[in-house]
Amino acid sequence: MAKVELKQPIVQAIAEEIKDAESVVLVDYRGLTVAQDTELRKQLREAGVVYKVYKNTMMKRAFEGTEFEGLESCLEGPSAIAISKDDATAPARIICNFAKDAPALELKGGVVEGTVYDIAGLTELSKIPSREVLLSRLLGSMQSPIANFARVIKQIAEKDGEAEPAEAAAEETAEAPAEAPAAE
Repeated sequence: MAKVELKQPIVQAIAEEIKDAESVVLVDYRGLTVAQDTELRKQLREAGVVYKVYKNTMMKRAFEGTEFEGLESCLEGPSAIAISKDDATAPARIICNFAKDAPALELKGGVVEGTVYDIAGLTELSKIPSREVLLSRLLGSMQSPIANFARVIKQIAEKDGEAEPAEAAAEETAEAPAEAPAAE
């Protein structure tokens, strides 16, 4: 009984971390060097992603009755969990990008916004830019027509401003030859 009592706080801690999570991704970290693991943890931390290693039985108990219950089949072998409460694609994006240089890091599966994904699905999700990038692209596409419109208006205004002196000069030169023969 003492073992169960010791394990309960860990299960509760996992349950608390996954509560209100946008996404949870499980990985097999075997084969990573200490330097690679440290760098992965740093990148995940900078993106606001919680990354921890727990026993599979603890995670299985924490997942029971939640939308993450579908990940139980992924809980074989050593598992680390990456949890994001803000950016749904951040764990998959960071881990897939990191795995390009560290092939020992393997995705197992994940849940993103309530949907269970396999490795192929997570790989596709990892190609989606972060929320900030998408928002900046949206803002840029909204600003572009306005900036173009302002540029065109400015060019028209500059052109009209140049046209008036040119027309005035043309009128003066047109009148000048008429006066010149009369003066001779």
